[in-house]
Amino acid sequence: MKLLALDTSTEYLSLCLWQDGAMLSRDLLAGQKHSQLILPMLGEMLAEAGLTLPELDGIAFGAGPGSFTGLRIGCGVAQGLAFGANLPVVGVSTLLALAQQTDAERVIACLDARMGEVYHAAYVRHGSGWQIACEPGLYKPQDVPSIEGGAWFGIGSGWAAYGDILNACYAGQVDKCNGQAFPHARDIAALAANEFAAGKALPAAEAAPIYIRNKVALTMAER
Repeated sequence: MKLLALDTSTEYLSLCLWQDGAMLSRDLLAGQKHSQLILPMLGEMLAEAGLTLPELDGIAFGAGPGSFTGLRIGCGVAQGLAFGANLPVVGVSTLLALAQQTDAERVIACLDARMGEVYHAAYVRHGSGWQIACEPGLYKPQDVPSIEGGAWFGIGSGWAAYGDILNACYAGQVDKCNGQAFPHARDIAALAANEFAAGKALPAAEAAPIYIRNKVALTMAER
C-alpha cells in the first residue's frame, strides 16, 4: 500500500510517503506559508520516491483539531489531490497522531487552542491501536476532564503553554511530558494505513476538518 499523508494543523508543515511501512517524510516550520510551500515540497518528495500521485492508493490528512486556516488548507489540498488522481481519503485526528508518536501506554494529548484554551483527549494503547479514554474536546486548562489511573504521558503544545495548570489538574498521574511535539504526517500515515486496510476510506468529496471550536475570535465584550 502506498499512501500520502500531510498535516498543516499547526505552524508546522509535514508530509509523508508511506510504502508498506517504509516512510519518507519531511517537516518544516512553515508559519503562515503552508499553502505556498506544500505543493513544491510534495513534488520534490514524489520525485525522490519515483512516484506519481495516481500510483498511490490514498491520501491521509490531519483533520484536526488545530488552526482553522491550517485545517482548511490541509483538507483542501487533500481533496484537490484526491480528486485529480481519483484517490480515496482518510482524515486522522491530530490528537490521536500525537499519541501515536509516543511509546507510552496511556497518553493525554493537548494542543494549545489559543484564547486561553486547549484541545484535549486521552488515549490508552490497545494492541496495535488506541482506545479513547476521554473524547476530544475544548477546555480551559484548569477545567480539563478528570482521568483515572496513573502513568500517563502528556504530549503536545498545550503542555508547553499550560504545563503547570495541567500538572496540577493531574497531580501524581502524569509521569512524563513532551510539550514540544506537534502532529506529524508520519503518525497520520501509520494510523491511516489501518483505516485504508479496514476499508474505511472516503471519497474525496466527503473529506472534512474536525474543528471542535465553533468560534474563531472573541467579541469585544468577551475580551
